Amino acid sequence: MVQQSMSPNQATNQSQQPEKMYLPRTSESEKLKKIRHTASHVMAMAVQKLFPKAQVTIGPWIENGFYYDFDNPEPFSDKDLKAIQKEMVKIINRKLPVIREEVSREEAERRIQSIKESYKLEILADIKEEPITIYHLGNEWWDLCAGPHIENTSELNPKAIELESVAGAYWRGDETKAQLQRIYATAWESPEQLAEYKRRKEEALRRDHRKLGKELGLFIFSEQVGPGLPLWTPKGTLLRSLLEDFLKQEQLKRGYLPVVTPHIARVDLFKTSGHWQKYKEDMFPLMAEDEEAAAIEQGFVLKPMNCPFHIQIYKSELRSYRELPMRLAEFGTVYRYEQSGELGGLTRVRGFTVDDSHLFVTPEQLDSEFLNVVDLILSVFNKLQLKNFKARLSFRDPASDKYIGADEAWEKAQGAIRRAVEQLGMEHFEGIGEAAFYGPKLDFIFSDALEREWQLGTVQVDYNLPERFELEYVAEDGSRKRPVMIHRAPFGSLERLIGILIEEYAGDFPLWLAPIQARLLPVGEAQLDFTKDVAVKMREYGIRAEVDTSGDRLGKLIRNAEKDKIPVMAVVGAKEVETNTLSIRTRASGELGAVSVDEVLNKMKDAIAKFENF
Repeated sequence: MVQQSMSPNQATNQSQQPEKMYLPRTSESEKLKKIRHTASHVMAMAVQKLFPKAQVTIGPWIENGFYYDFDNPEPFSDKDLKAIQKEMVKIINRKLPVIREEVSREEAERRIQSIKESYKLEILADIKEEPITIYHLGNEWWDLCAGPHIENTSELNPKAIELESVAGAYWRGDETKAQLQRIYATAWESPEQLAEYKRRKEEALRRDHRKLGKELGLFIFSEQVGPGLPLWTPKGTLLRSLLEDFLKQEQLKRGYLPVVTPHIARVDLFKTSGHWQKYKEDMFPLMAEDEEAAAIEQGFVLKPMNCPFHIQIYKSELRSYRELPMRLAEFGTVYRYEQSGELGGLTRVRGFTVDDSHLFVTPEQLDSEFLNVVDLILSVFNKLQLKNFKARLSFRDPASDKYIGADEAWEKAQGAIRRAVEQLGMEHFEGIGEAAFYGPKLDFIFSDALEREWQLGTVQVDYNLPERFELEYVAEDGSRKRPVMIHRAPFGSLERLIGILIEEYAGDFPLWLAPIQARLLPVGEAQLDFTKDVAVKMREYGIRAEVDTSGDRLGKLIRNAEKDKIPVMAVVGAKEVETNTLSIRTRASGELGAVSVDEVLNKMKDAIAKFENF
């Protein structure tokens, strides 16, 4: 038997994890908000001291820090960032008071014109409240600002501040306007918090799904195809198929009916649903036959949602109450015209596949069906080992005009969601204004290994689309009634889910989900035929196995398998052939030693079926 030491990968990773430190977001800490707001002003003051021609524009806090946009004749370099940070330390150490001043609009305009800061004039024009507030750093620098701020720069810890990067940004986010330079930075209460933040950033780079996706050969992007449109390689396609097949099997057990719908439809379909009126900016442009058709908005559009198509399938026949609930399910690809600056790997794309389902239920069935959907979502999360999540009740903002439908329908829908989470005893919070334009949602917000939050599964209650499409069913008493719709997607976007899973697992997929579950490593040519025979048997058992036929030395074979994050490696030398065994090493448990071929086959098959590691 061939021996080569290998420590268990996952156990090592866990032992190296430092004790978790809580890093609040800016919106969660009033103190941090003041620190970051003031630090942004200190940075802007430092920039204008070193680069007198630089004009400041806006400088808000963001959840992990702050930024300021500058109009400067020359681009800022890494060397410039170091100089700016050094100047910031000087300003902080001068213990300058942060002074709030209220002035009239006319006085603010006079002061801005005196320093010839044209961007400030535009910002002033957008401020509707009076008086105008200005914040000063000592008597040397000021900016229009609503606050809040700390009282003195000495309250900032210079060792807890770091300038991070420079990026391009358009004034007002408009590509037709001036190109600015945005300096991103972060500030914390203590150097220890900054150190933990930097550690997480480094870990995020290690786990970055764009990097790992390329290394593991899962997907690519092509400029000739276009941004936000991923191309899936054979391994990546296999991964997608595994997730799809897994959910399809779960759905079949629960009475879902598979459907397939087109990628385009007449624009009138989306006018009826309300998407054209409420969601047009996120849709790809109308495809009209000619200018006349375009002028009257007649033609086809790429679908941004699957629901209007499923509604047509429901509506194709008059349904009886005996047919309800009807659960139509589809892995449907949709298209949304995301801005190029908002695209990011798989987590924000323009074409993505949704594990969409629409349930048509009677009002009496609504509560039980909603609970069944939540049960399915929780089961899916459990199989995917996603445990750190919370529920958000995404409700309508009554003051907003972005929603459709009557108040009564919204109250009934929101009441159904609230009853469900209370009955389940789920930890939840309300997100006012987070509802879809046609109905409220229960969203599952997942917190990953780096404590970043992502929305995954969602369930929506909808009284409005059945009304707009005049859906009916024949009730038990022979009358015609409206069904209620439940929209649900346990995965959400398949692309986003895979991106999140790559980062959550750091590329180490659990055995059942790994595109290649076992790689057999023959020590030499003499063992090749035996190894290939074992691989055939593995595939007959439903195990995704391959043989490394490169002829490299054993050490390199093992290193390559580790680099590719193969869950199970089987080394085959002369003794293994003689004893019909495999020398097994796994990423989950390390060196397992010699195991008979039959035992490996049976144990791997059993582990895969139970969603366990070998």
